[in-house]
Amino acid sequence: MTHHHFCYYLTLFYLILHCVTLSHSIDIHPQDKKSLLLFKSSLHDPSQSLTNWVGSNCTTWVGITCENTTGRVVSINLNSMNLSGQIHPNFCNLLYLEKVDFSHNNFTCTLPVCFGDLLNLRVIDLSHNRFHGGIPNSFMRLKHLTELVLNENPPLGGLLPFWIGNFSANLERVQLGYCSFSGSIPESLLYLKSLKYLDLGSNLLSGNLVDFQQSFVFLNLGSNQFTGTLPCFAASVQSLTVLNLSNNSIVGGLPACIANFQALTHLNLSRNHLKYRIYSRLVFSEKLVVLDLSNNELSGPIPSKIAETTEKLGLVFLDLSHNQFSGEIPLKITELKSLQALFLSHNLLSGEIPARIGNLTYLQVIDISHNSLSGTIPFSIVGCFQLYALILNNNNLSGVIQPEFDALDILRILDISNNRFSGAIPLTLAGCKSLEIVDFSSNDLSGSLNDAITKWTNLRYLSLAWNKFNGNLPSWLFAFQAIETMDLSHNKFSGFIPDINLKGSLLFNTRNVTVKEPFVEATKVFEPRVSVVVSDSNQLSFTYDHSSMFGIDLSDNLLHGEIPRGLFGLSGLEYLNLSNNFLNGQLPGLQKMQSLKAIDLSHNSLSGHIPGNISSLQDLTILNLSYNCFSGYVPQKQGYGRFPGAFAGNPDLCLESPSGVCEDGRIPSNQGSYFKEDKMDGPISVGIFFISAFVSFDFGVVVLFCSARTRKYILQTKT
Repeated sequence: MTHHHFCYYLTLFYLILHCVTLSHSIDIHPQDKKSLLLFKSSLHDPSQSLTNWVGSNCTTWVGITCENTTGRVVSINLNSMNLSGQIHPNFCNLLYLEKVDFSHNNFTCTLPVCFGDLLNLRVIDLSHNRFHGGIPNSFMRLKHLTELVLNENPPLGGLLPFWIGNFSANLERVQLGYCSFSGSIPESLLYLKSLKYLDLGSNLLSGNLVDFQQSFVFLNLGSNQFTGTLPCFAASVQSLTVLNLSNNSIVGGLPACIANFQALTHLNLSRNHLKYRIYSRLVFSEKLVVLDLSNNELSGPIPSKIAETTEKLGLVFLDLSHNQFSGEIPLKITELKSLQALFLSHNLLSGEIPARIGNLTYLQVIDISHNSLSGTIPFSIVGCFQLYALILNNNNLSGVIQPEFDALDILRILDISNNRFSGAIPLTLAGCKSLEIVDFSSNDLSGSLNDAITKWTNLRYLSLAWNKFNGNLPSWLFAFQAIETMDLSHNKFSGFIPDINLKGSLLFNTRNVTVKEPFVEATKVFEPRVSVVVSDSNQLSFTYDHSSMFGIDLSDNLLHGEIPRGLFGLSGLEYLNLSNNFLNGQLPGLQKMQSLKAIDLSHNSLSGHIPGNISSLQDLTILNLSYNCFSGYVPQKQGYGRFPGAFAGNPDLCLESPSGVCEDGRIPSNQGSYFKEDKMDGPISVGIFFISAFVSFDFGVVVLFCSARTRKYILQTKT
């Protein structure tokens, strides 16, 4: 290279460097700078996001973009900065502004009327705030607007402006979901040819659902009050990729034209009033990824082939639950190789689970509960090695729990309750080490609790109720770190209740949750609700709603001995049911159980005095200590008066009435001790006392009611 060439390239390099430097040091136009600083002065900026709005170099002002030659502000992007306050009127002096993004902040004012003066605006994004007062009519002057994004402003409200569809011939995107709009869709919006993306979901819009005349790419009218039958959306047959009409009041059948969409990837028609059979030849395109027809009144058989599939394309999510489908599960469902979530619950399906279900190796959720399915769980299901949830409850399934199910080592939810499974819990199930929700209740399972359960270290909910389990309760029963609910009721467990491992059962002690459901038999009914989120890349993520109470239920077994005192120190426990056993000894105080909502210790042989004041237990709504052998005097000030009937069947107990006597009319001889002999513990001692004081008939009554086993027999023969 000659010296001449070297000098040429060096000069060129410096010129380029100089131009780059200039382009990165644009001065904001003085008038726009003044407007921005006035705008900033009216904002509340707790995160101090705008502290670098100093000097004149546009590139150092966060969120601000200036035009290269004039320094005029053309874009302002302040999303997710925790800003609030008022939008200063001088902001609207930024006359060259093309884009405004204030999304994901905390603005609570009205939409600025003066935005109508920003005639160069192309994009407005004020979503995820709390703007109110409707859309100002001044916005109709924005003739160049291409995107109007106001979704997630719940207080905005009002009617959709009549001009929304004819003020800008360039408008491509309108997002007004979750804004509390009411009324009907303006007719002008039906004919706006430029419109490609329309989101009016989760409002209060009503009226008959009508067809649109433009070729949409995205249409969401879900969670409104639309009625009428389902249109074909013929103008969008080539372009529509997402159609969401869920949670409305759409009636009629599913028209065959709904399968004509060539580009459709997501179809959600759930939570409507769709009826009748699905046309047997209705087959969706292999491009369809999500199909949700749940919570309708569709009936008849599930079409044998509901969607095309290829090696790389096909359904990922299929939800036909909560309908009236009958017949067998189609075998061709097992050909949907891409399927990750299958929901067929709450139908009238019969027959067996398809033997080739294991072909669906990507499957992560299977919920076919609440049907009339019979037979066993196919052995091939171990091929679904990515399973997150297996929910089979409320069917007529039978057989044993296969030892090979340990291959499902990332399974979190296993619910086979309300079936006819028999046999023992196999030791190999220790391999299902990720289990969090286990419900084996209401089957014919038997045997003792083996150590396989100890490997479920993330266990939150365990129900083995209404089976034929027996043997002693293991010492590790209360050692699970995350346990919230344990129900072993209605079995034949015997022996003592093991001590509480306070270091292990942390959530019983520390976690405080608000639970709506009352303590009745229904508290044992727990069904995890799995939620699915489909990402843009068609990958599914799963969560589940765990809404059961924090509690322990060991009722209706053959347990004896004293209740471990540690149970009464669990401050996070919300319910405790130990009724219908053979437990004895005295009842410790309940004062430490600050979260307690319900406790049932009835039909045992507990004795001694009723523990002290429970007035501090504000959440306690159900208390049942009936049919035990409690004795002594219970003054009204202890707070037990709000539980009528809680002490029935305790003949040695005196409950103070407002008049100062016992509720049964007897006069207490000593308020500190109803009977001086009540210090003699146990039913035999009480019986001896009554022999010395009353006739043999009285003795028989007392002994019978202080014997849990006899009392069980008497009560069962009465019912």
